[in-house]
Amino acid sequence: MTAVEINFDGLIGPTHNYAGLSEGNLASARNRDAVARPRDAALEGIAKMRRLMAMGVPQGVLPPLERPPMAFLRALGFVGDDRAVWEAAWRSEDRIARNALAASAMWAANAATVSPSADCADGCLHLSAANLSTMLHRALEGPATTRALRRIFAGVPFRVHDPLPMQSAFADEGAANHMRLCAEHGAPGVEVFVYGRAGDEHRSGFPARQTLEACRALARRHGLDPARTVFVRQSAAAIEAGAFHNDVVAVADCRTLFFHEQAFEDKAAVLAEIAAKARGLFDPAFVEVPAADVPLGDAITSYLFNSQLVTAPGADRQVLIAPREAQESARTTGFVEAMLAGNGPIGAVEFVDVRESMKNGGGPACLRLRVVAADDERAAITPGFLLDDARASALESWVRTYYRETLAPGDLADPSLLEETRAALDALTRVLPLGGDFYAFQRTVS
Repeated sequence: MTAVEINFDGLIGPTHNYAGLSEGNLASARNRDAVARPRDAALEGIAKMRRLMAMGVPQGVLPPLERPPMAFLRALGFVGDDRAVWEAAWRSEDRIARNALAASAMWAANAATVSPSADCADGCLHLSAANLSTMLHRALEGPATTRALRRIFAGVPFRVHDPLPMQSAFADEGAANHMRLCAEHGAPGVEVFVYGRAGDEHRSGFPARQTLEACRALARRHGLDPARTVFVRQSAAAIEAGAFHNDVVAVADCRTLFFHEQAFEDKAAVLAEIAAKARGLFDPAFVEVPAADVPLGDAITSYLFNSQLVTAPGADRQVLIAPREAQESARTTGFVEAMLAGNGPIGAVEFVDVRESMKNGGGPACLRLRVVAADDERAAITPGFLLDDARASALESWVRTYYRETLAPGDLADPSLLEETRAALDALTRVLPLGGDFYAFQRTVS
């Protein structure tokens, strides 16, 4: 079966700011209350999408969510018109207000877990929206993300599932803790789910965001074959060092697993199980980065592994789309140069500038959700969500028209930001085929 991998990037929203909401994300904490640049952030993201398109890699886009979500604030007892609700929330519960204003849906790797039809028992492409229950600002995303996915993947070949129950035992962070290895995108593969804790397990230190129970539930609802499914425990050392998701220390594409030596709790067992479950389908290529070459702290600071590993059409070797920060780290560049000089599966690296996202703890891989689609499935995706040059230009024009150049902490309380954001999102529904009822404010009767 012919299939391609489409990278659906999250379009960075107009309320992009640095509120330091994500415990365990060192960059988020370090840059708390810095002045954000929403316009630059969104344009950096679109530039990265263009880079992938130029390589021949199909590119899609996910819309930003409405922020702040007024129904959430009203459920907490704030009353009056929307402007009054926002002013009251900021005045009396500024921490909650900051959570409500987060533009964190930009990190589409957390939007959902995706299993291609080649792996699923019913032959459909399955997408399960993540519940993101560990962090309040992200837990607010699930319903709206589900709505977006159902608007994009509306055809018969797709099964879009609601998030798992919002209990701690089923904490699910989406594809940031999911990898897939295969001979080629359209062939059956081995799906790897990475978890940080069991559902009833409590640990000190930074939170382990993904549970084993969530991983198992996702595999069951997608109809995955246990003989080709692997459940892996992330190492406690990685979590404590700031690897709040697996994609901070590992990334996979086709046959290749590119990972840090300290990514998994039992590395030998993980590699052996993947190799065993791939037998007869493909021979995995394991590219390990030793801690002696790139210490865990350097890997996390540079986000070497939070890179997009892609197979460009017609290329003999894969390309690593890495953040500019990895190029600026002596240890990571030293390893990358040695790796490229060899004859392994990764043959090139492209460095991209996503500094606004990186300052909040999100590298190139955080910004995209990978969707492997067969020819008929790609044709069934709602037209207009797959990017081309004309639509990319339209999005850039939209950003330049509606986004603030800077957003300082003192600007967040301004009710006019709410009005500006709504004007921007309303205009976006005429650039992307979202319809005039996609956002809650559009459905509100005056």
